Amino acid sequence: MQEIVFNHKPVLFEETIESLGIRPDGTYIDGTAGGGGHSGAILERLTTGKLLSIDRDPDAIAVVRARLSKYPGSIVAMGNFSEMDRIAAEHGISSVDGVLLDIGVSSFQLDTAERGFSYHSDAPLDMRMSKSGTSAADLVNMLSWQQLAEIISRYGEDKSAARIAKGIVAAREKKPIETTAELAEIVRESVPAAVRRAEGHPARRTFQALRIAVNDELGALEDFLTQSGEVLREGGRLSVISYHSLEDRLVKNKNFIRSGRFSGEVEKDFYGNPLRPLQPVERKAIVPSEREMAENSRARSARLRVGEKVAGQHDKNGKR
Repeated sequence: MQEIVFNHKPVLFEETIESLGIRPDGTYIDGTAGGGGHSGAILERLTTGKLLSIDRDPDAIAVVRARLSKYPGSIVAMGNFSEMDRIAAEHGISSVDGVLLDIGVSSFQLDTAERGFSYHSDAPLDMRMSKSGTSAADLVNMLSWQQLAEIISRYGEDKSAARIAKGIVAAREKKPIETTAELAEIVRESVPAAVRRAEGHPARRTFQALRIAVNDELGALEDFLTQSGEVLREGGRLSVISYHSLEDRLVKNKNFIRSGRFSGEVEKDFYGNPLRPLQPVERKAIVPSEREMAENSRARSARLRVGEKVAGQHDKNGKR
């Protein structure tokens, strides 16, 4: 069996670890263990504490189990971070001092061509983080052009969504779309010439959109954020790194961290104070330094937002 080499340099590494305010005897959850970079740094700072590391990618789990086995406080579990509360309960964890989530595709997943995430490679069109369920190839070969256009527009925020969707349907009438290179070329041929000449690959937004749809990334993020507000102890920290505006809109201050809701009116207590599980630690997102962006181009779009569990909050009737 070929050894899995999981190379992934976490973005905003020091800033993220510092944001958690780690206590040596605390309990923490890393919802996206990946190659174990963040998890290892947390465990290095624990003495009697423990860390639950979760990932849905079986390749990541195999690597992180081996890398973290030397730490007595390490617990590793395979699963979706959207089921964090259930996974934590299965390991006897009911409340924690900090929760971390580094959303998006890891460098390992992007650089492993056969995982089908990258438009720079010619590989099976997959994009499944868990290696199970509906693949990107299933979507592009089964959905109507209207459904594809909705996905590309909503999750890719691409103005050429309808053109691309119609191009995909026209191409699959000749033969099924099976590889990343085939899809990337179809997108390139479908967009206006001005888009093809613009900076960046014209298929970038389509690939992002399909990946989000395949893995239900935004739905999973909503579930995770809601559960974080419930599992955190008073004063506990939630640290989330996002990489595109759709994720950041869910996390950022004017939505979940500020109000505890994703839409609608903010609930208030008897005194008119907003009822919210978390309060923002920083008014603005923490972004990578110029040096980090120069060294790692994938860091350019990263945003770290941190919330803290509100202590002693009143309920709707004014009671604590």
